[in-house]
Amino acid sequence: MKILTVEDVAKKTGKSIKTIRRQIAEGSLKATKINNRYRIAEKDYKNWYNNYISGNKKKSIFDDVNYINTEAKKINYVDISKMWSTDGWKNKEQRNGLNFIDLFAGAGGLSCGFVMAGYTPIASVENMPQAVATYKYNFVDKKGFDENVEIRDIRQKKVKENLYSSVKGKNIDVIVGGFPCQGFSMAGNRIVTDKRNTLYLDMLEIVNHLKPKVVVMENVPGLRSMLGGKIEEKIINDFEKIGYKINVTILNAADYYTPQTRRRVIFIGNRIGVLNYHPKPLLTEENYITTKEAIGDLMTLKPSPLFNHVPTKHSEDMKKRLKAVKEGSSLYENYSDSWKKCPWNKPSCTVKENHGAVNIHPKLPRVLTARELARLQSFPDDFIFQGSKKWQLTQIGNAVPCYLGKAIGLAVEKMLKKE
Repeated sequence: MKILTVEDVAKKTGKSIKTIRRQIAEGSLKATKINNRYRIAEKDYKNWYNNYISGNKKKSIFDDVNYINTEAKKINYVDISKMWSTDGWKNKEQRNGLNFIDLFAGAGGLSCGFVMAGYTPIASVENMPQAVATYKYNFVDKKGFDENVEIRDIRQKKVKENLYSSVKGKNIDVIVGGFPCQGFSMAGNRIVTDKRNTLYLDMLEIVNHLKPKVVVMENVPGLRSMLGGKIEEKIINDFEKIGYKINVTILNAADYYTPQTRRRVIFIGNRIGVLNYHPKPLLTEENYITTKEAIGDLMTLKPSPLFNHVPTKHSEDMKKRLKAVKEGSSLYENYSDSWKKCPWNKPSCTVKENHGAVNIHPKLPRVLTARELARLQSFPDDFIFQGSKKWQLTQIGNAVPCYLGKAIGLAVEKMLKKE
């Protein structure tokens, strides 16, 4: 049996190597990874060629979107500045009586933000074991919330049924969810038929069943431009069909006291006939919280595993190389989004999940610790991440900044009070 490489297929078809990799990633072209390189059986190549090159491409669920909801692009900003001192995470007395469910909860960044805003979590769904352990430790063991937290795959029918059973009889105020964004990411291949791109349909199904008053969805800015905006329109129109008027815009976490430049697309929708509110920015570039303000006090702190503050040990040669990197630049030219040195007197560059290749400390010849990264994501210091250091970094990089979640939660509270 003849075996082909990605390069072979690209040459035979006249397509780019990137295009062939996309076809493999989305599952159209069957391939096996051997020694970190893809190998394609000739029969699989022929099957793919007959379907793809001949024009019989797999139909995307977004192909039929041909209309634009202009109303969804109109943003209603609401002032939350007088509410910002609220902190339901620290003070039970500041809980507002509203509840929420977090789908794709991760370690709980968005959940933590909503608790800060005064909400009570009543259920969550997450399938990464380490993130589930972190969520359970912080929300159930430490804060005492009454949630059944376990490893759950939202795509499974049984998981949905168990979720429905756990909240039966409760009036759901909000369902939040940062559905997985890798398939939409500007840093990835932006594959239209990537299975992760349709996980929002599971969220749609759950929202339609539980019918919360408000739904909040979070994703990366790259989603907005995919297929000329059709993906965004598909999401808006699908939720409109089940009774939710949606408004969508991009928010920058730095505008809400987060010491990090992190832009996210935020969809907010409701079925109760009120305006959808997005939080009005609280800060401007002139008074953003800086990296120095956020982590400067940790420079002399002794290593503490219990505090998630364990500096990485580098060789002397690596220390010299890290020290020589300029602020805002990367250690490696080909990896501009990783091994990047944070600016000291500005908000940090975006914290990402880069398989351990985390941001470089602006003043010390090392990468940032999990605790320093957590500070840049606006997690409170009593929020402790579980699992090995590798998994702590993954959870933090994937999280929604808590203060961004808090700002959204406060805006949604104003919506619910107008009901």
